[in-house]
Amino acid sequence: MKAQKNSKFSETLLLQGHIIDSLTFSKVLDRIMERGGRFSIDEIHVGQRKNERSRALLQVGAGTQGRLDELLKELRNLGAEVLEKEDVRLAPAPKDGVFPEGFYATTNLETWVRLKGRWVRVRTEQMDAGIRVNRARSSAETVRFGGVKRGDLFVIGHHGVKVVPLERPRDAALFEFMTSDASTEKPKTVFIRQIADAIRQTRRQSPPGKVLVVAGPAVVHTGAHKDLAWLIERGFVQVLFAGNALAAHDLEADLFGTSLGLSLTSGAVTHGGHEHHLRAINLIRRVGSIREAVKRRKVRGGIMAACVRKKIPFVLAGSIRDDGPLPEVLTDVLEAQRAMRRELEGVQVAIMLATTLHSVAVGNLLPARVRTICVDMNPSSVTKLSDRGTWQSIGLVTDVGYFLRQLREDLTR
Repeated sequence: MKAQKNSKFSETLLLQGHIIDSLTFSKVLDRIMERGGRFSIDEIHVGQRKNERSRALLQVGAGTQGRLDELLKELRNLGAEVLEKEDVRLAPAPKDGVFPEGFYATTNLETWVRLKGRWVRVRTEQMDAGIRVNRARSSAETVRFGGVKRGDLFVIGHHGVKVVPLERPRDAALFEFMTSDASTEKPKTVFIRQIADAIRQTRRQSPPGKVLVVAGPAVVHTGAHKDLAWLIERGFVQVLFAGNALAAHDLEADLFGTSLGLSLTSGAVTHGGHEHHLRAINLIRRVGSIREAVKRRKVRGGIMAACVRKKIPFVLAGSIRDDGPLPEVLTDVLEAQRAMRRELEGVQVAIMLATTLHSVAVGNLLPARVRTICVDMNPSSVTKLSDRGTWQSIGLVTDVGYFLRQLREDLTR
């Protein structure tokens, strides 16, 4: 399986970093052989110490230029860099909301483009976007369909683009042993303790990193809304993403002591309880906003009140099944995406709690470097986040109420 150096359809690839223990080197060779390509190893240096990087030069070839281009696309996403002197190829957007044909579709990994002979880092890495280039400023940024304007220049093809893979930390990585598929047999107590350690480390940095929580209404149904409110009040959470349901039932819990009409103390069905969330929504709509309700002390406890008092930004993204919705709920999905992206700056830890759709949506916006933890009773919900592209996520199959109570206990120590 060797590529001739003078082959018409071949390129030189560079792999560098901790490519051996992260399995990057073997993944690249496997992918070349799986796709029917050819390779030869021109040079390889293996790091002998933990802080020493490895380096390999490969010649990669294929039967046609088209097959080679497809292979190089996959290898780039694994972290291989094509040694070329060619700048990126650009084309204008034909109309608002439409990328040019053959546009480069981004990953959630750190990405660079070659402009005017120098490498420029692409801002705000996220998956499933295009790369807009400003030649005058020598800058590049990711843009989704909603942000495309007619005439904007976008990267097309894969020439002049390189992707930097995530590398396994050289020290004892936090909860590194949890990187296998979701399982109900994982040691939950140890795992949650390590998440608590990661949150502490993130907050102790200079400047402190942010912790994002993406939460579904099960947080309230299980009675864990008080634990999440405690985390917010103690400064362990800096951003909250959710939907109308979490906020509505959190407000219901504070106003009526119920969630979905069930008493949160006894679990009994309450008289007229099925109307409680509607009455909670109506009260908020009457006073104008959740913030105003907290200011007037109509709402005193719970997640949303904690966010308002601590000035924690929250984004509530609506859905077609929402009751109300509450005044702060964003019913335009593109507006909700934009609001979420604005709040992601500085986020280093993301905790997804029992909300499959919101977890996948937010995962699509997160850079791969963000430590992402998904907690849900349903194993398929946990694995779905990884399957949809957020491959850096770590899953824990457990009750979200138990998780938050244990996390609170660990952070109290």
